[in-house]
Amino acid sequence: MTDIEIARNTKLDKIVDIAKKIGIQEDDIEQYGKYKAKISDEIYKKVEKNENGKLILVTAISPTPLGEGKTTISISIADGLRKIGKKAVLALREPSLGPVFGIKGGATGGGKVQIAPMEDINLHFTGDIHAITAANNLLSAMIDNHIYFGNDLGFKRVIWKRCMDLNDRQLRQVQTGLSGESKIVPRNDKFDISVASEIMAIVCLAEDIEDLKDKLGNIVIGYNKEEKPIYAKDLKAEGAMAVLLKDAIKPNLVQTLEHTPTIVHGGPFANIAHGCNSIRATKLALKLGDYVVTEAGFGADLGAEKFLDIKCRKTGLKPDAVVIVATMKAIKYHGGIEKDKILEENIDGLEKGIDNLYRHIDNIKDKFGLNVIVAINHYTQDSDKEIQILKDKLEEKGISLSLVEGWAKGGEGAIDIANKLVELVKKEENFKYMYELEDDIKTKIKKVATKIYGAEDVDYTKQALEEIQKIEKLGYGKLPICIAKTQYSFSDDPKNLECKEKYNITVRDVELKAGAGFIVVLAGKIMTMPGLPKVPAAEKIDISKNGEIVGIF
Repeated sequence: MTDIEIARNTKLDKIVDIAKKIGIQEDDIEQYGKYKAKISDEIYKKVEKNENGKLILVTAISPTPLGEGKTTISISIADGLRKIGKKAVLALREPSLGPVFGIKGGATGGGKVQIAPMEDINLHFTGDIHAITAANNLLSAMIDNHIYFGNDLGFKRVIWKRCMDLNDRQLRQVQTGLSGESKIVPRNDKFDISVASEIMAIVCLAEDIEDLKDKLGNIVIGYNKEEKPIYAKDLKAEGAMAVLLKDAIKPNLVQTLEHTPTIVHGGPFANIAHGCNSIRATKLALKLGDYVVTEAGFGADLGAEKFLDIKCRKTGLKPDAVVIVATMKAIKYHGGIEKDKILEENIDGLEKGIDNLYRHIDNIKDKFGLNVIVAINHYTQDSDKEIQILKDKLEEKGISLSLVEGWAKGGEGAIDIANKLVELVKKEENFKYMYELEDDIKTKIKKVATKIYGAEDVDYTKQALEEIQKIEKLGYGKLPICIAKTQYSFSDDPKNLECKEKYNITVRDVELKAGAGFIVVLAGKIMTMPGLPKVPAAEKIDISKNGEIVGIF
């Protein structure tokens, strides 16, 4: 059966019953049908004295184009912890429509380990990303309206971009204002995908509605002729944007196919944004469960680094254990084996590609000082010989490995890793960040590039150097950094899979995100508006006469 058929043939509990499992009463949720709900703001005060549970972060090896199953493993672990009698809560990101209709498909797990209702979650869900898109584009409309009626703020340069939650490379460069009306000023513009919008980051990093408004007001939307920043609050736009986001900042409650309570909220990409679910969702989950399983996007060099250096720094939290997800196919892919042959047994490719996994382990264990376990997302094509070789090599490094078979067996296939994690979270850690906020911007970038990516040095374009100088002159140099680069390599070259030769990281531009409270560093040829593949997943998605959706995977 397909994922969607497995999900559809599983009887779900009503969302009020899922809520009660973690101490949330019916009055504290706002139901969106029978199986999904928003968690109301009132719950935060009711649970604030609860002791925090243990936080388990799921990250991964550098992925292949289709990903390595972090969400599948996260769901497996949460269900596995429930199987062994632990009070576990899952905290995940929301899927973006871009990948759903693009190359990766849905983002709700697979096989017997899924969050549900999967069609709803993968499509419009509770409308959070639509609300973010609307707030983003309202701000754009207010900017251009202000310029139309005289430009009292003196915009010389508008930097705020419109967005939409679909992959559309045609929108990477556009011209707006071509109607020919006398007061409209045409200009070159760009679209981002909605999950790359600063408003997505703000929703994920805001503590409450007042904090949300403050952050929205601090968005830099352009510069005047003196190159002084113009903020969203100068347009008095933050209140209206907050109104559009009043429900979007509330976390969503759903369930796994095995009825594990799951909080799904926020969805920034990790290669172009900070790649973690919301602060509100994670903090709430920690008050509701004894074990909280969450994930960070793409490989550990991207999502996990940002989770630790941005999210943990802002919240004071830290993971009690980190799970690094690997697949035999990804290891061989990064050992130079061609995509169409990575499912075949290849010991040489395995032994070459394991260096990628080693580097992620060393970064999390030795650089960040955290407890680590490797989870193999098991495929039926995996050879026992390859798995044994990998297990032996990891044991030599003192790293535990668990073969996770959640896709085929559900939580039962994750009991081994659940038991190992219960013991692992008891161990002491020596957590440390990769840089200090007092470091200047270039020092921060160099520390991440050399310590985490393994680069020799960092090169800068003239434009990047000018932007860094400007940001520091404005007094924002002490913000954390969010490096946007390819997910396929430690380097900034997506074709450099093995990273055997020495390399530098090239920073081509730097963008201040004063509202979100970080600085985006654009490395390599990363795009903030993805394109569709030659054969997009959208071609297979359809709806039948009886209203059943097909083709989402």
